[in-house]
Amino acid sequence: MERTYMYIFRDTDPEEPFFNNGWICQFNDLKVRAVQLDIVYRDPEHPTKGCIIDIESKSLRDTRRLLGPKVKINDVASFIEDNPHPRLWRLLAEFALQQLDLNIAERGFVRCQDYGGIEFVNKLRRLDDEWKQHAEVAVFFNKFDVAERIYHKMDRSDLTKQMRVKLGDWFRVIKLLNSGGAAPDMKVMTQAWDRIGDYYADRLKWQQAATYYTRGSNKQRLAECYYRTENYTDLESMIYQLHGNDSLLHEIAAMFASVGLCEQAVEAYDRCARYQDAVDTCVRLNQWDLAVDLARKHHVADVEAVFAKYASHLLAKGQTMEAIELYTKAKQHLEAARLFYTLAAGHRAHPMRAKKLYVLGALQVEQYRLQSRSTSTDPTRSALDGLLAEDGTTHEQTRMIDGAWRGAEAFHFLMLAQRQLYAGQYAAALATAQALTEYDDLLDPVQAYSIFALAAVANKNYGLCSKAFTRLESLPTLTDKQREAYEALALAIFTKHPKGPAAEDSVVHWRHSFQKCSVVTGRAVVEPEFWICGTCQHRAGVEEIPSLATCPLCHAPV
Repeated sequence: MERTYMYIFRDTDPEEPFFNNGWICQFNDLKVRAVQLDIVYRDPEHPTKGCIIDIESKSLRDTRRLLGPKVKINDVASFIEDNPHPRLWRLLAEFALQQLDLNIAERGFVRCQDYGGIEFVNKLRRLDDEWKQHAEVAVFFNKFDVAERIYHKMDRSDLTKQMRVKLGDWFRVIKLLNSGGAAPDMKVMTQAWDRIGDYYADRLKWQQAATYYTRGSNKQRLAECYYRTENYTDLESMIYQLHGNDSLLHEIAAMFASVGLCEQAVEAYDRCARYQDAVDTCVRLNQWDLAVDLARKHHVADVEAVFAKYASHLLAKGQTMEAIELYTKAKQHLEAARLFYTLAAGHRAHPMRAKKLYVLGALQVEQYRLQSRSTSTDPTRSALDGLLAEDGTTHEQTRMIDGAWRGAEAFHFLMLAQRQLYAGQYAAALATAQALTEYDDLLDPVQAYSIFALAAVANKNYGLCSKAFTRLESLPTLTDKQREAYEALALAIFTKHPKGPAAEDSVVHWRHSFQKCSVVTGRAVVEPEFWICGTCQHRAGVEEIPSLATCPLCHAPV
């Protein structure tokens, strides 16, 4: 046998050979499929369908030649009886269907054991119109356009629509419904819109899918399209279009929660009365202020306990700033201020950092005061509500509210006194330093009294200098070596410059609250007209402010 010839054997009898240089990959239903590997190897990355060859056996080719107008179909059946094979019987049955010879078609399907074909023949027998039979046969052979033309000739557009619905050709269904003269069937139309939307959604074309879901009023799939395309504005508008008992509200809320949009999620949960889920979402998204408000409004338990537990957990891990953020979001401003003050107390060695922390704590207290006031337009009632809220605070919280800016004042004027000393403004530095001694509970006493003594020496006010050294030598935190060093320094100063009476008259006007001192220079503001900060309520001279953009103490815009 030559390599380029192929023989097909029927039992032990070979058929006529034929030329073929392909490699056999399949032999089924009297058909050989071969691949021309020589052509494939020339361009293996881009094979074509021409590389595959289908070769029919002689009996299959002979049967095809017999099936025609020149040979009676019964004679063809006799030929297949002599050369039986399921593929030949199926070929005969299909040809008989085209001729509407249902008996031969049924016989062929029985011999090839095609149960579906037998049922189809029985279906054709039940039809009362030959044209319907032709249309069904066209559908059987996937000739749908032919079947549609037959139905059109019969003036049976309903059968055309029914066929297209079964095929799932929804685009054609829409066209047929719109082309009809009568009003379209809205149930079928809605179904078609939904299926077209599914078609685009399966291909991840969410915007096109949303268009058809909108026409079909399929809100569930429309919500998914909005979510996939991040169209949260339209998704939010759906919340107000749904009834409170609609289960879709819960799904929309979960969508918003998954992307961190807490307010929209809470609104959806609130519409369907799932308050516990709304609170849980706020807790999970760290929106504690909203969680606490919802819990109080709808009497949801355990929120305060969860909040306190989470705050304690953050503090135990040393995440103080995260705990402050948590308290701020929950509108527990006094707790946030307390943590700021605690942090500031640990940074006394860094005055600038300590001042910033004290300022942040004081701003939290101011937020508490604003929150405590009523939303009433009556200022008297608003102030009264604020006073009543402060009456409900603890003694520690009351002290913190009353002295909210005290820590910020201490470190602000500490740095101001140092700048004045370096700038040679000794009189102003002495007055500022003397007042600093009232803040020895917040400042380092050694640092405060040292600046006081240095400013007094610079002003040659040895009486006040003596008082500063007396307090320095009496500080219990000093070691014996440090105390001896201060005593020796005092002896050297007062031996050379005998101390006289303290010249307090020159600085007596400085002994006022720092709130009445200029935050720019530290001097007492005694003029009837002055500038006052709207945030920290501290003062400055009118002529001192124009060159500044922010308040020197709280850094609020001027």
